[in-house]
Amino acid sequence: MTYCVAMRLAEGLVCVSDSRTNAGVDHIAVFRKLHRFGIDGERLIVLQSAGNLATSQSVVTLLRQRINSDDGLHLDNVPTMFEAARLVGKTLREVLAHDDIDRDFSCSFLLSGQIAGEAPQLYNIYPQGNFIAATEDTPYFQIGESKYGKPILDRALNYQLSLEKALRCALISFDSTIRSNLSVGTPLDLLVYRHDSLRLPTGRRLYDDDPYWAMIRTQWSEGLKQAMASMPPPPEEYWV
Repeated sequence: MTYCVAMRLAEGLVCVSDSRTNAGVDHIAVFRKLHRFGIDGERLIVLQSAGNLATSQSVVTLLRQRINSDDGLHLDNVPTMFEAARLVGKTLREVLAHDDIDRDFSCSFLLSGQIAGEAPQLYNIYPQGNFIAATEDTPYFQIGESKYGKPILDRALNYQLSLEKALRCALISFDSTIRSNLSVGTPLDLLVYRHDSLRLPTGRRLYDDDPYWAMIRTQWSEGLKQAMASMPPPPEEYWV
């Protein structure tokens, strides 16, 4: 299992993915699930994956190979982010058809980025290869083990939130997920992109000993305890 979240906000994009994979409690490994494509000054495309690792790796490998072959449409020459989403969906269907398997080896993707001449976009690409786009009313998507971190995002996130606050929100969402599900874990890969910069940010990998990540986890936990302690007790009729 995994957990990925991506946000499309007025100021830009925030993408965070965990890196844990497991096939039982005795077989846990680390694999990157956030992949960066693009040309500095022209386009940034970020692909995050959840689901079957063999399938998602095949899709990412094919997408990179087709950039290197420079034959037909690929992520470095598609004219729009919509066409990039269609290309990823098509490649996913191609991999699944090629493997011709009966069991569910599907995966899903979050595709975000900006191509010069259009606004930043964010798409949720389903295992069937079709997709939906984020909007100002729904500025974020999650894939993987999403239920533990979703309440944080629903309460705190909106389209006008600054990138700095949105990143804090994403990290708190991950802390809640990691505390409640052993199949999600560090290191976390994150990338923040500012609207119209058309730069390729290097991103950052957070380990358990990262000072800011540790501070966020501690302060959030203590803050919740203090907030609960400060609330008035329930009326007597609630518990007699």
